[in-house]
Amino acid sequence: MRNYIQRKYWIFGLKNSLKKYLRECVTCARYKQNTAQQIMGNLPKYRVTMTFPFLNTGIDYAGPYYVKCSKNRGQKTFKGYVAVFVCMATKAIHLEMVSDLTSDAFLAALRRFIARRGKCSNIYSDNGTNFVGAARKLDQELFNAIQENITIAAQLEKDRIDWHFIPPAGPHFGGIWEAGVKSMKYHLKRIIGDTILTYEEMSTLLCQIEACLNSRPLYTIVSEKDQQEVLTPGHFLIGRPPLEIVEPMEDEKIGNLDRWRLIQKMKKDFWVKWKSEYLHTLQQRNKWKKEIPNIEEGQIVLLKDENCHPARWPLGKVEKVHKGNDDKVRVAKVKMQEGYITRPITKICPLEGIKSVDKNEADQEPKRRTRATLKVTG
Repeated sequence: MRNYIQRKYWIFGLKNSLKKYLRECVTCARYKQNTAQQIMGNLPKYRVTMTFPFLNTGIDYAGPYYVKCSKNRGQKTFKGYVAVFVCMATKAIHLEMVSDLTSDAFLAALRRFIARRGKCSNIYSDNGTNFVGAARKLDQELFNAIQENITIAAQLEKDRIDWHFIPPAGPHFGGIWEAGVKSMKYHLKRIIGDTILTYEEMSTLLCQIEACLNSRPLYTIVSEKDQQEVLTPGHFLIGRPPLEIVEPMEDEKIGNLDRWRLIQKMKKDFWVKWKSEYLHTLQQRNKWKKEIPNIEEGQIVLLKDENCHPARWPLGKVEKVHKGNDDKVRVAKVKMQEGYITRPITKICPLEGIKSVDKNEADQEPKRRTRATLKVTG
């Protein structure tokens, strides 16, 4: 294009003008598929705060896996799923077998989890229909309980579970439970292969995988020197890794009060080790290391869709941006032809230099130019 134009014309700054024109080309932007990025944000407070295990929990589903009711002949198989619960502070994992994707089945798994691990105050998950339905049912049960017991309404409100959802189509916002699902699948695929297990066998296997995952080190061992005991999620649950060989107890008379103090000291030592050896490993940014200008409201963008050809990606206008604690935009609300949709910026392809103009501003622009012309002429 540059060579063709220079055959007839000589234009100063032609190269930069052509680059600008190509950057604003919608067709080229579709096929480049350059989505917006932003520097990786700081870790949230619940990831770096010492709390009880599973007080802040992330939840995700894995599957489906084919299971059967019993070993008898002629048993039909059905799809089962694995609910993965991950502690946000200690990375401890709890696995539950679920029969289907309904909200009732998930609530049953949640009640089993709370009965064994304790009540959690915050739950983080994606926007799955079973999670959204479960959150609504819990809110409705809390509302009905408050209506029936007005005198203990404050206590019921205090004990409620706050549900937090990540942006739609943004699985990287829940990387901690996605990593837990990956670790669980790593062991499960190598054990069962193509074998179809019964519901009882599958539940037993998940418990064994859970013990294996809770015995893993929380950080990479740099040197074997002075590494008598590496911190694992099991230390915060039972005081030792679940798969560790238990040494015989010495016949020493220890009072109940002394034993209680010893256990409390062990827990404090685990948290001191967690703070000094594990926490600093989370400070590194593995990707998204550069600061990039934020997406602005009113900017024209393309919405990335893996299910269709780039030439058919829809155009949209950024209606609202959601800034984080560091004033960086990572989620935006886009106005489409069918309505509004919220997406992370990794699903948005911004068109450089193209910004929509309101109708009122467009109507007022010729009037401003006319007034300025009259003023100069007069």
